[in-house]
Amino acid sequence: MAQEPQLLKGILPMLVLATLTEGPSYGYELVTRLRTSGLPGLTAGTLYPVLARLERDQLLTTRLVPSPSGPARKYYEVTAAGDARLQRAVLDWHELSATVARVLAPRAHPADPAHLTHPPKDDTP
Repeated sequence: MAQEPQLLKGILPMLVLATLTEGPSYGYELVTRLRTSGLPGLTAGTLYPVLARLERDQLLTTRLVPSPSGPARKYYEVTAAGDARLQRAVLDWHELSATVARVLAPRAHPADPAHLTHPPKDDTP
């Protein structure tokens, strides 16, 4: 799936919070989980600033956990405030996606993506 960078930037915090509600995770593992979920181009360089911002905003907490294969890992976990933010973000996302679907409906045809860029011609004289 191709991703528009600005669109991804806008929804990545919500996706991170949603993924972390399934359980705490460290950075590399979180990148892997998000890639597996449909974001194959996600990089650590994109994810870590989002994690830092969510932590700064007290939506995530962190703890260091010793690793048998190297340095300690920084695990991220959603706070109560993070869970509340996620719930609001999900509601906002559903409203926005419904609006986008309404606007695109006259142009969209799942079997022919060309309809997305070229609306049907009016053949009336």
